[in-house]
Amino acid sequence: MSTPTDPALAFPFLGGRPCLDFVATLGKRHATPVERIPDPAALARWITEAGLAAEDGPVPVAVRDLAEARALREAVYRVLRAAMAGREPDEADVALVNEVAARPDLAPQLGAPRWTARHPARAALATVARDAVLLVGGPLLERVKECGNPDCSLLFLDDSQARRRRWCSMERCGNLAKVAGYRSRNRAADTR
Repeated sequence: MSTPTDPALAFPFLGGRPCLDFVATLGKRHATPVERIPDPAALARWITEAGLAAEDGPVPVAVRDLAEARALREAVYRVLRAAMAGREPDEADVALVNEVAARPDLAPQLGAPRWTARHPARAALATVARDAVLLVGGPLLERVKECGNPDCSLLFLDDSQARRRRWCSMERCGNLAKVAGYRSRNRAADTR
């Protein structure tokens, strides 16, 4: 499985939960969206890189699985955003997440492979949907935040001790904000 040549299409695994990492397969939601799973091969690559592959080698992904994955991703995103804002999520989104979560998910195994499943791609999506259900219905929801970079839309679980994390990661957006702040202060000082 090859990695994309465009760095924007690389999967950011910064969310701290499978469902948050899955939502990040659509990047820059507030600007020009970046679709990181444009085809079945990219979804198979995400499943493998996320550690949700039920077998060695490429995960078989059908076009139908891709369409379902994208629909699930957007429903999970909307449910999470509604829950984060203290609003009731759309019933259709809840129904879709619950439907996928009710399917057989990945079964953990001792030894290799780590998971087993009759339908690996569908089981990986069911695992993601269950993770979303557990996150939205559990105590960790209050720790889910959106990156403070206005060009970034990644959601992440704030696992910092003080619960004041602002960026999806310091290496990614935090450093960009620091550099921009530094340049802005220098420009302001130069104009005095």
